[in-house]
Amino acid sequence: MARVRKVRLDELEAPLVEPFETSFGVERRRRFLVVALEDDTGETGLGECVAARDPLYSGESVATARWMLQTYLIPRLLREELPTPEAFFAQARPLREHLMAKAAVEIALWDLHARRAGTSVARALGGTRSRVEVGVSVGIQPTVPQLVRRVGQYLDDGYRRIKVKVKPGWDREPVGALRREYPDLRLWADANQAYPPSAAREVAAWATEFQVEQLEQPFPERALSAHAEIARGAPFKVCLDESITSAEALDEALERHALTSLNVKPGRVGGLATGRAMGRRAAEAGFPAWVGGMLETGIGRSFNVALASTPPFVFPGDLSASDRYYREEFVDPAFELGPGSTLRVPTGRGLGVEVVERVYRKFLRRRREFRRSA
Repeated sequence: MARVRKVRLDELEAPLVEPFETSFGVERRRRFLVVALEDDTGETGLGECVAARDPLYSGESVATARWMLQTYLIPRLLREELPTPEAFFAQARPLREHLMAKAAVEIALWDLHARRAGTSVARALGGTRSRVEVGVSVGIQPTVPQLVRRVGQYLDDGYRRIKVKVKPGWDREPVGALRREYPDLRLWADANQAYPPSAAREVAAWATEFQVEQLEQPFPERALSAHAEIARGAPFKVCLDESITSAEALDEALERHALTSLNVKPGRVGGLATGRAMGRRAAEAGFPAWVGGMLETGIGRSFNVALASTPPFVFPGDLSASDRYYREEFVDPAFELGPGSTLRVPTGRGLGVEVVERVYRKFLRRRREFRRSA
């Protein structure tokens, strides 16, 4: 009977390469949690929690995730037999919300079970690709010329798809400038809920005029009617992100015709299994799905890339290379942009890459261990 013998909960903080600004605010440093599950044989699985320091993107934060993990999820793991990732998510369902905390454990279980089976997480998930196409997300810049130059640098690096953050007052001018400078650019825009539903016509107008391929989450997460309105007959994809936190939420959005593309972030929806199921559901409905990122280190990125290698995901993900967000990579080998704007899918056991302990310890700020009682 396999059991979890020890759980380690680490809190780390690392500076970003450059400030990353969205309609929620500006991030210069990222504080995050890593869950490490050790079984009776000494095998260990890791899961990176995507909750941010402040509850802006969602109601979760580092503090709430730490509390949920310490108070409910870790004690449950130490009391029971080692669950599969799917079984854990089902067992944790009575505990409402806290999907980012749950996802950190679920992802660590994928790593642990894949290691025990001598395979990679990508293969365990049913991944079929050796490389996945990716794009890059560009935060709000101080000026339009700076945005144009930054995008040019990413294109020179080899990225083929660019997503820019927008908000009221930072939309028509920067998006138009990019289209004029790069007429053939595969251009996406992401508002992170910044617009009121009353702005639907205005938003649709500039997205259409400047040939935006995809507009992501323009309105508040519960404003499905507004998303349905803008999606009706739009020449661009309307993608939902923050609105979709469960299978039920996705079904409602599909029933109301509120999306024509789906962003799946494993941390947002509760883990890899749920994310994979959502991708399949979107494909059944005839819509593309893609894997988004949340400023993860190489630890979290490895799981996102593994999920993106599975058949439901056909649009380039917001995953990008290691050097996009951090100067010092947490894993070896680092993720490097390859031919066709792609990243290699790790094939080693578990997450498929090795943690660089020197870097990990450099940014470690807090550690707590929990052990199973005899």
